[in-house]
Amino acid sequence: MEAVLEQVGQLPALLAVSRSSLVRDWDSVTVDRALEWARYFQHLHDRFRARPRLRETLGRRLRRGQASTVLGFSHLGRCPQLLGLALLENRSLPPAACHRLIHSLLQPAAPELRSLVLLARRKAAFRLLALLRSGRPRAPEEAEPQVQAEAQLLLSRLREERQEAEPAGQAARQLCWLSGVLEQLSQPRAFRVVAAALLVLRQGRGTERAGSGGRDGDSLDGNQESATGDEYVAEQLLSWLLSNAERFSAFCLFLPGSLLASLAGHYSQLSRLYLDLLTGWGSHLLYDPLQGRWVKSCLEKAELSWEELRERFVSLCQASVLLRGQTQAALKHLKAQDGDFEVCGLSVWTDLLMEVEGNLRKESEH
Repeated sequence: MEAVLEQVGQLPALLAVSRSSLVRDWDSVTVDRALEWARYFQHLHDRFRARPRLRETLGRRLRRGQASTVLGFSHLGRCPQLLGLALLENRSLPPAACHRLIHSLLQPAAPELRSLVLLARRKAAFRLLALLRSGRPRAPEEAEPQVQAEAQLLLSRLREERQEAEPAGQAARQLCWLSGVLEQLSQPRAFRVVAAALLVLRQGRGTERAGSGGRDGDSLDGNQESATGDEYVAEQLLSWLLSNAERFSAFCLFLPGSLLASLAGHYSQLSRLYLDLLTGWGSHLLYDPLQGRWVKSCLEKAELSWEELRERFVSLCQASVLLRGQTQAALKHLKAQDGDFEVCGLSVWTDLLMEVEGNLRKESEH
């Protein structure tokens, strides 16, 4: 077993070299040898995947000494794909070695061909979606096709990681991996992808509940297992989002109020922090009697204008009956703390509550 652990410990170095300029010295023989090692690691994955203690031991050995990229046991099963894609994208690989690589990957008996074709199709679909310019109007909470594709890919990877993961301490390692992936994106793009992924999980859970009636026990168990897995994935996304106050604030500033209200209506931990955030922003507004309106007291502290803040609270009340009750209760509590005024211009919470309740009355009349 010690020899196997030593061999597995070489995988991080092999993948690092495949992405570096060192491959400029590779020839056809070196490529064949690297692919043989990759298939050997895949064989180890298939051999030990049903043995939890050995899985954990191999996973610990892979993670030893890694600072940024975190490898785990599941990566052994995808080693041919990881190596093949890294070499195909590395322009330092000589033409002869690249030709040998492509020839090896396209052999019908190659076990990694199917996965490589799937990855290639996903990448091609992603690039095609980026070129689409659909004239169809989208709902505010509906993501662009490109963002939807990225969100689906992220969810697929998170689900795979959970299925292959060792139980001990895996949540922290997966969160580390997720942070590394999302931090490679620009912040606006990462926010859009995370929001779209959370919406997909919400919609999938609703579909499972609607379709569970009248099925046999095996189907119900399968749905329950799928729901549990998606809850775990949602927890990982929310942990990344909510663990950093500045990140969550930027997330709420960037996304439209209707989308945030849709997310808050399904994820209670997000709704609580979002209401607290809106309360903090509202507390920095002052009433200007000359203009007859609420204005920002300090540009550095008041992120939202009066109109934007009002739109956020109205959107929360429109999201769901439960969220409407929570939002109204929060505004009434803030209004009471502020003096329980009934006159406009004395308390921002009085005015917001009046606006929200007025909007609800108009909706009920229509």
